[in-house]
Amino acid sequence: MSHSTQSMNTSGETDPVWVHLMPYSKYPQFPTLNRHVETDICVVGAGIAGISIAYELVDRGKRVTMIEAGNVLSGVTSRTGSHLSNYLEEGYVGIEENSHTWALRRIKEISRSLHIDCEFRMLPGYGISQYSRDDPNHEKEVAGLRKETEMAKTIRVPVSFREGLIIKGWDGSSDQRGGAIFANQATFHPTKKQPNFQCFTQTRMVSAEERVLVQVRTANGYTITAADVVKATCVPQQKLGVFAVMESMRTYCIAIRVRRGSIEDCLICNGAQDYKYVRLTECDEKNDYLVVGGYDHRVGQMNTSGRFEELEAWVRERFTHAGSVDYHWSGQVFGPVDFIGFIGRSQGKTHTYNVTGDGGNGLTHGVLAGCLIADEIQGKINPCASLYNTNRLSSVAKSMPWMWQHDAHVSAHYKRQVQSDMEGIEDVAAGSGEVMKEVPTDPIVVYKDDGGKAHRFSALCPHAKAVLSWNDTKKGWDRPVHDSPARSNLKPMDEYAKGERTQIV
Repeated sequence: MSHSTQSMNTSGETDPVWVHLMPYSKYPQFPTLNRHVETDICVVGAGIAGISIAYELVDRGKRVTMIEAGNVLSGVTSRTGSHLSNYLEEGYVGIEENSHTWALRRIKEISRSLHIDCEFRMLPGYGISQYSRDDPNHEKEVAGLRKETEMAKTIRVPVSFREGLIIKGWDGSSDQRGGAIFANQATFHPTKKQPNFQCFTQTRMVSAEERVLVQVRTANGYTITAADVVKATCVPQQKLGVFAVMESMRTYCIAIRVRRGSIEDCLICNGAQDYKYVRLTECDEKNDYLVVGGYDHRVGQMNTSGRFEELEAWVRERFTHAGSVDYHWSGQVFGPVDFIGFIGRSQGKTHTYNVTGDGGNGLTHGVLAGCLIADEIQGKINPCASLYNTNRLSSVAKSMPWMWQHDAHVSAHYKRQVQSDMEGIEDVAAGSGEVMKEVPTDPIVVYKDDGGKAHRFSALCPHAKAVLSWNDTKKGWDRPVHDSPARSNLKPMDEYAKGERTQIV
């Protein structure tokens, strides 16, 4: 598949496991916008959030026009491990747990009412220690899990703690028995049989201006006029705003074959610094895929090589009969400082709405956003709205120590404007990239393709003006400050990075 075709289908060099039974050729196909349009609501972004919002609005009688810079489901939705959970590792807020529970039920309702075969099922979720029982840290972490269990019970979460918890199929030498059991969690296939909407793909938004009505202008010169616009692009196009209080993490996933029925159908996660999450999805009549993710790190920091190999080693140590690794991919997770997503009216706006900051709960938040945004547009009071309000201050203010760390991380990437990763272009290996300082005010990045040809571009991202970082695992550039992922050829992968980068001749 060519680079241009791949970039229209997914935001990464490698394909996720979800294409195994749902290849890109089976995705709904839509035309590119070729005329001016008038509508009630314009939804920007055709991932789980955009589709859920469009569905809820259409269900309430609104005319919706959805646009997507790539093809449908080409963004972060397809780069996940696809958990659906009300288990919140960062601590519980009763109303937040209730909203996640509602989202799980809503997915079940929609998949049944529309007869969508998306592998949806309810199952238990297990929270376990990262340490083996012979490690002194095991009991300390288990004590934390017990505390979480008791806290969750106070807000009526169906959870229990089981001493000696054993997961079927976990037959390896790493003994991590004991853990919290969260009932009524869920999972599904994130790209299988999504509802089909009127939509225009390969149609990139370049601006949205509020006048008497909202004017959404696209890169191909056409305008969508609407009463309201919803930016469901994972990282919305705007000035600093909410992304100034978010950090981006890159997460890694593999899909490894296991014999069907040999491993319990459940969700598994641990609270390790090198966080792991595990689930099953269909492979064929005899096998399933064990989807295992983790080894997250801040974008633009740490050596990214070896992540997939570490995940494979982790699996084989615990599930000794695992077969071949057929898929590996990575994605980005965007976490607010208070660990609660931003869903609602955009800061300083009247008819512009955002969905962002999912913090690893993107599929659950995406469905939840459908109800929250539709209610807010219609002027309906939703008891969860204030929790996810994009203008909230109290919970963000309580996270100031974390904010200071985040600001230091951001500052480090501006300091890189006067630093260089290499002495000369000859230092860049084929199939990789580096930052080079030639002119004091204009650092460049150099990418060498597999044939050894060097391509030079400006190293500054077009919006935040921070310096890019090469990610050798995904074979592309990370934009650490405003989080928009980019490929090796520096073509923007989401609505936020709206301009093509200038190549230096």
